[in-house]
Amino acid sequence: MVSDEYISWRNHFLLLLDRIPTPIAVCRPDGEVTVANPAMAAEWGTSPVRLRGRNLHEMFRPRLPGRLDRHIEALRLGRRPRHPIEVRWLAGAGGVEREGELLVDPVGDGFPPSPMLLAVLRVRAGETVPRPAEPAAEVSVVEGHILALAAAGATTAAIGKAVGLTVDGVNYHLTRLTRRWRVPNRTALVAKAYVLGVLSTREWPPAPSPQRTRGGACRSTQSPHIPPGSTR
Repeated sequence: MVSDEYISWRNHFLLLLDRIPTPIAVCRPDGEVTVANPAMAAEWGTSPVRLRGRNLHEMFRPRLPGRLDRHIEALRLGRRPRHPIEVRWLAGAGGVEREGELLVDPVGDGFPPSPMLLAVLRVRAGETVPRPAEPAAEVSVVEGHILALAAAGATTAAIGKAVGLTVDGVNYHLTRLTRRWRVPNRTALVAKAYVLGVLSTREWPPAPSPQRTRGGACRSTQSPHIPPGSTR
């Protein structure tokens, strides 16, 4: 089982990565992106979540053909090439060609048979992409209802009664949202829901925004199962 300390450090790492203005991605040994920061995602006019699963080989075109393949293969064999890879890529929704340098190194000092890779992109001077606003988010009707009840201070048990789920079912949805939005706890999750426009800022008790709910408006978050003053 993953320790609480590991989860805490991982969340701190992700929050730090989000704040770094340099485009960065963590990749599998074959170049598949597992984590990307907003600066890297901005180069493609998308969000970090949507960049996950793409591959460095499809994202970048080396100035010298095959250069990226040879570089990654050398890392797999335990060598550490010191020279960055000159690359081109099509940035943003308009597909404007840009140039820069891609540095790819193994994560950590050791060289396991299949090291994770850290990819850092240096954009040519004068070719920076403005960081986009937080992308719009959508949630299911059930997720929106759960978030609204959590924002109102309902306990997990009370939320479950209101939406017809067990406590484990509610925790499942909360955990999925926490991972999707990269936040450390329920308080931060509620705050992020307001920032993303998932929860309406004009209503009390809290209610989901119909524009951010898949399937349309969510039913009222008021429920007789939630006693006044309930807390988590």
